Amino acid sequence: MFAAERRQLILEMVRANGAVSLRELARVVQTSEVTVRRDVRALEAEGLLDRRHGGAVLPGGFTRESGFPQKSHLATAEKTAIADLAANFVEEGEAIVVGAGTTTQELARRLARVPGLTVVTNSLLVAQALAHANRVEVVMTGGTLRGSNYALVGSGAEQSLQGLRVSRAFLSGSGLTAERGLSTSNMLSASVDRALVQAAAEVVVLADHTKLGTDTMFQTVPTDLITRLVTDEPPAHDERAATELQALADQGVQIAVAGATGSQGGDTVPARHQQQRRDVPLPAPRRGQVPGAPAGLRATSMLGEQSPGGERARVADLRRR
Repeated sequence: MFAAERRQLILEMVRANGAVSLRELARVVQTSEVTVRRDVRALEAEGLLDRRHGGAVLPGGFTRESGFPQKSHLATAEKTAIADLAANFVEEGEAIVVGAGTTTQELARRLARVPGLTVVTNSLLVAQALAHANRVEVVMTGGTLRGSNYALVGSGAEQSLQGLRVSRAFLSGSGLTAERGLSTSNMLSASVDRALVQAAAEVVVLADHTKLGTDTMFQTVPTDLITRLVTDEPPAHDERAATELQALADQGVQIAVAGATGSQGGDTVPARHQQQRRDVPLPAPRRGQVPGAPAGLRATSMLGEQSPGGERARVADLRRR
């Protein structure tokens, strides 16, 4: 493929998806990341796209949201690794909320094996992934269906989350920076994600390295409310991604990196999984952090009925502490 053909294809991919990683571009155009990086620089010089941490985005600073068909084919290996690691933070008998997204969909597929779990979600994809899990209770919010990401949004979704309290929220988004935290390109999605955060004692963000340093229009979770980030190993040349990770850790976010070897302590993962993750050294707990309910607290249904197994989850949480 000639350079002009490569660059045209790269430009078309960025226009279609909003943001594409160098790895994905190199795979599609069947060349090395070094060559793709050179092409991206040339296109940036022409004002046709902007370079970001290990990838390329639409020009103008804020990326637009891609539809589900485009997202589902981006960074698939990274999403799989992140989902594998994130599932380790879910314990038997817990109650959690899981937001919309292709990475959270991957997580949901792994949660089907966790007995006694209650999952509250506004995502049809997450619910579908858990539909045949006999030992998992799925509670869906109300709301209006947003077809581009198969999620329920609007006042109905937000109202159905009022009064809910669970141990953890697992969320994804379009971008993550140490300055603004997690953000997305759609106002309705951002509003529901904020309601999900309010229902959880801890917030776990799932974001591959291409989203690090990317800023989009609507903030969903400020950095000081993010308990943990689960991400993948950035490429060796991506110094900005490493800098962003360190900046997040400096602000109190616990960093778990999928696919890395060794452990530097500070975070907690069951011992059988420690060879799969790496943690950035963590500062002391942040002052002024609002204490949450017990991490094992079970969710009640939207009709107020108490879900079974709550006492077992509470005891499991006390043991962990």
